[in-house]
Amino acid sequence: MITQRLTLILLLFITAIAPGVTSEAKLGFDRATPVNIQQPLPAISIIIDDLGQQLAAGERAVALPGNITYAFLPHTSHAAQLAKLAHQQDKEVMIHMPMQAIGENNLGKGGLTLDMSQQHFLTTLKENLNAIPHISGINNHMGSLLTQHPGHMTWLMTALSERNDLFFVDSRTTEHTVAYQIAAEYKIPRINRNVFLDNIRSETAISRQFEHLITLAKRNGTAMAIGHPYPETIAFLEQILPTLRQQGVELIKTSGLIKRKQLLEITIPQSMFAAQEINSGADRPPADGSPQTSIIQ
Repeated sequence: MITQRLTLILLLFITAIAPGVTSEAKLGFDRATPVNIQQPLPAISIIIDDLGQQLAAGERAVALPGNITYAFLPHTSHAAQLAKLAHQQDKEVMIHMPMQAIGENNLGKGGLTLDMSQQHFLTTLKENLNAIPHISGINNHMGSLLTQHPGHMTWLMTALSERNDLFFVDSRTTEHTVAYQIAAEYKIPRINRNVFLDNIRSETAISRQFEHLITLAKRNGTAMAIGHPYPETIAFLEQILPTLRQQGVELIKTSGLIKRKQLLEITIPQSMFAAQEINSGADRPPADGSPQTSIIQ
């Protein structure tokens, strides 16, 4: 009797300190029935910038298949017309906000500059936002100077936070930009550009940049690219976009990519991203050595 009691106590003790010793049959019964959850594919978003000045090039860009996002320069001849066309085709519309660059670049009408007073800045910003219909977000056109200045970026993000219906894409035309950081402080939906597709306007270079985009998406879950309505870029995208599913990647709107990225950051431990960085290297520049910040500014 004592032996049986000691044996029972020992079994209870072992079970308490080492649950894994319990029978596999019991674990099998307690385990929930597996659910077949289809994991989303790695996602990319592509923004076509600098739209509104040329009608034919803009129409060809808007005709691209899939969830391309289009960024229109305010106060250009065909911006409003093309934005309406894109919206009719259920494409996402943005405003490509002209911001002062380091060089002597011509911003055109609506440019936001460092020498503006706060009132002048906000008035110009409002006029720009009203110039393009159906906008869901903004990104900077040029801006290698302005996006470095916390004060002006604070004016911008304050105005966007008051609207509460726009996201912000930092085009990252300079590595010294503070725009994304300040957008985060004001809790504005936001994302950084990862790849410029066409700083070099050749099929080989664009193809290489696109491959880099796909690699980043598969590594991190999401990746963002910016291109322009150049004939070389549009011709390449017309051919490659129908093949994305075969490559294991999906093209989604920029607003959707922002949500997807935020979800991944919440659900996947940062240590996993750190491990990915160590194993694969940081976001390396393309093999041709072209910079990941814009030469266009």
